[in-house]
Amino acid sequence: MISTAKKNTHLASHEQLNILLIDENVQRAESIVTALGNSRYKVSHLACTQAGLLKQVDEIQPDIIVIDIESPNRDMLESLHTISHYNPKPVVMFSSQQDTETINLSVQSGVSAYVVGDIDPERVKPILDAAVARFKAFHKLKDELNDTKHQLESRKSIDLAKRLLMKTNKMSEEQAFHSMRKTAMDTGQKLEDVAKTIVSMLRSLEQGHEHD
Repeated sequence: MISTAKKNTHLASHEQLNILLIDENVQRAESIVTALGNSRYKVSHLACTQAGLLKQVDEIQPDIIVIDIESPNRDMLESLHTISHYNPKPVVMFSSQQDTETINLSVQSGVSAYVVGDIDPERVKPILDAAVARFKAFHKLKDELNDTKHQLESRKSIDLAKRLLMKTNKMSEEQAFHSMRKTAMDTGQKLEDVAKTIVSMLRSLEQGHEHD
């Protein structure tokens, strides 16, 4: 089972990156290992396309997945989608399938680079460089969007708590905010957590009065 713990998606530009290579052709796989010999990419494990991808990733914990497959099937895409959700990492897929639907489904499942045709060992490194760069850029943007969303939700909770305090305790906006900030400092909590507690408590009191 893929670990659901949050993984670090920030791959350092200088560190060695271990590759899980999925390929039925051992000779071609060996040529890839040779081509990457002087780079930061290292093929740490070779598996066939019939091997359980989720199990392989969970056991090996590779930094990158490279797949050479004639056509990705539904099981493969579902496994990649699970990995992308719980344990994201750059995925490069070489496939002879070039229809738009298959490419779109692969990208939606978490494939960073979809390359039509057989693997050319001499092209693997620049393709990996591009896939890692794209992966890092995507997750940087995703992190920024999540931070912005969190900030907006936090602001919304604080504003709601202020309004409830102003209404319930007949406070001014400044007094309500000062009260919340003082509680946060006294208890060592974040302001947004104090706000959520206030909202929960005051709404519970309002509901209690409604039932009286």
